[in-house]
Amino acid sequence: HFEKLRAGDGALSEVGSALPESTRSKLYECHSCLKGPVGRTASDVIVRLRRELDLFANIRPAKTIGTPSSSVGEVDMVIVRENTEDLYTGMEFELADGAVAMKVITAHASRRIAEYAARLALSRNRERKITCVQKSNVLHLTDGLFARTCRETVSSYPDIRYEEMLVDAAAMNIVRRPSSFDVIVTENLYGDILSDEAAEIAGGIGLSPSANIGERYSIFEPVHGAAFDIAGSNTVNPTAAILSGAMMIRYLGEIYGGSDCIEAANAIEVAVKNCIVSGKRTADLGGNCSTSEFGRNVAMLIRNGSR
Repeated sequence: HFEKLRAGDGALSEVGSALPESTRSKLYECHSCLKGPVGRTASDVIVRLRRELDLFANIRPAKTIGTPSSSVGEVDMVIVRENTEDLYTGMEFELADGAVAMKVITAHASRRIAEYAARLALSRNRERKITCVQKSNVLHLTDGLFARTCRETVSSYPDIRYEEMLVDAAAMNIVRRPSSFDVIVTENLYGDILSDEAAEIAGGIGLSPSANIGERYSIFEPVHGAAFDIAGSNTVNPTAAILSGAMMIRYLGEIYGGSDCIEAANAIEVAVKNCIVSGKRTADLGGNCSTSEFGRNVAMLIRNGSR
């Protein structure tokens, strides 16, 4: 069953906390969590939960749905972002006339994210290729450690092709030739930026789901943030949220051995694709469906066994 928990800007105004203790404690009891956008308090909610629950892997697929753009072809990549370190640890302090942010990279975190990326590359059964993205030519110690650890870790997987790419080159190549990527493994900041770029190339951030995975806990959420200026207008694209739910159901099926969950996730993904291909789209994709109309169309396709 599902339980609805409050968090974010709304919770802050209602109960004085963006992450109420009742919500936080309940997450430790759940099999997983499907999180919506929370607004300006994101750092108090998802960034905090990533650290507390040790959700070390942020998985952000970028895949064309429907007819791919003729300029880039079909896109089907996954960005595996280390989720607990880098500049996002929030260790900042002021100087007399400036400020300093601490960049933290450890061999432990680099090794486990590389292991996760390797297992994912094998399970996708596509090119079985990993691209390690960093800036080790300038950041010799931190990014150098990340690249070296990824290289050593993936060397244990002879069936995987491994390459390294500087982050500026990766940003360019995601635009120029996105089909050349399979799995990208990268640090926290770079992954945050590149995944938004890849999402836009694949069709738009409104289509992009994501997962935050740890050894015990998991949170699934759309990549996009909140848009309170159009809240309640029934015009937003729910695709990213729907596909995040499908990712969660698939993950639970894989973890707990539920084939019915895998089938349900497949059904959701196929229905979403068929709905978009048929032209029943929200305004951001050039259609005229409202949020609720799009949802009803997807639900109808699922009930009718869309293939």
